[in-house]
Amino acid sequence: MKKTATRLADGRELLYFDSRDDTVRDTADRRPLQPPYGASEIRYDPLAGEGVAIAAQRQGRPLHPAADDCPLCPSRDGRHTEIPAPAYEVAVFENRFPALSGDSGRCEVVCFTDDHDASFAGLDEDRAALVLAAWTDRTAELALLPAVEQVYCFENRGHEIGVTLGHPHGQIYAYPFVTPRTARMLASATAHRERTGMAGAGGRNLFDDVVADELADGRRIVLEGEHWLAFVPYAARWPYEIRLHPRRRVPDLPSLDDAARAEFPRVYLELLRRFDRIFGPGQPPTPYVSGWHQAPFRHPHRSEFALHLELFTSRRAPGKLKFVAGSEAGMNVFINDVRPEAAAGRLREVASA
Repeated sequence: MKKTATRLADGRELLYFDSRDDTVRDTADRRPLQPPYGASEIRYDPLAGEGVAIAAQRQGRPLHPAADDCPLCPSRDGRHTEIPAPAYEVAVFENRFPALSGDSGRCEVVCFTDDHDASFAGLDEDRAALVLAAWTDRTAELALLPAVEQVYCFENRGHEIGVTLGHPHGQIYAYPFVTPRTARMLASATAHRERTGMAGAGGRNLFDDVVADELADGRRIVLEGEHWLAFVPYAARWPYEIRLHPRRRVPDLPSLDDAARAEFPRVYLELLRRFDRIFGPGQPPTPYVSGWHQAPFRHPHRSEFALHLELFTSRRAPGKLKFVAGSEAGMNVFINDVRPEAAAGRLREVASA
């Protein structure tokens, strides 16, 4: 893999990730851009003990532009976009309309391909491996920023999820704090370690026990690889939800070994393709959120955390969505209309031949 770093016309960083070491990326951004918009700020809710990003500059971001006006396509035929090159494999750049910026963190956009009409599920294994390399590189680099405590690499797909750009892409959020979800998982893991410890023994890891319980039960297992395991969690919040764990527990993407990296593209692409087959032929692509849960960089219990990918859809049946409202939005108590065992069974039924 070759990484080429450059700058856009307004000073934002742009990175190209290429499979060939002899690739040259020297096309300049010739747009007359103004400096980036004002920085976001983090405000803390004293009752919930949670941070909220205030990012008023995002009001002006693009919303469903036509394909011939897509800012994530390569620059061609006299039309200049966020990516100056006329073609690319994987590109990462600082978001022009970031939710987190300055001392409040950083947001980056990851373009998986220059093909506007593609999807991650349609990529080949080599390209998926290159995306994994980009996620890993950005996690390691962002960890060096003093303001960053945690990195979340994710993809939103589908207008039902709220995607504003149709080009296949994801985002990376570098948070200046430990996110509430991660803090709760770490607290649970720490308590489990203490609860299962005995005199002279250190107790057990919660993530290891959860994976072991799923393997022992077996009903919610979706896919098993030599180095990865995918299952629907026992208490799934979403109609179809998968957690993908490396079999060897590690805290984050940079800690994966070569064997896990080599197997990941096949496993992940198979899961995405199954998602598109859940609701049968003739249905539109399944909307989803897919994101990497990684350990905070400087947390005292970082070693208790287990890297895993969470993939879920808000579609519960053909033409029907699960809306996050009432109990979910107001009290964070989810109500799932699909039994996790049934969801896992369906995800096994739609396996590739």
